Amino acid sequence: MEQDLRLELSEMVEPAEWRWLSPHSNRDAIVVVDPGLDLVDVGMAIATDNVASVQRWIGEQLIVKPSTDQLIQWEHDRTKRLKALIIQPYVLVQDSLSSSTEES
Repeated sequence: MEQDLRLELSEMVEPAEWRWLSPHSNRDAIVVVDPGLDLVDVGMAIATDNVASVQRWIGEQLIVKPSTDQLIQWEHDRTKRLKALIIQPYVLVQDSLSSSTEES
């Protein structure tokens, strides 16, 4: 069952433009995941209520709410692409897509 969930979440990770994600920011649902973490691992922890892992990442500031500076930067470049995974009610994002790694 956990394997199935991991596969499902892996298939849900997509690049998304900030303009598509910004409405979620208005409801305070955006969570920034450090590029050193695997987005699917974080999604799995949230989906399966792995409180210990989530609290550790929060404590280490590896998962955080976007800073004011990040929000301003993303609003200025609404086509900015972020790696995203929706785990209701959250939208997990990683700012790890640069112009050199973006998909065509």
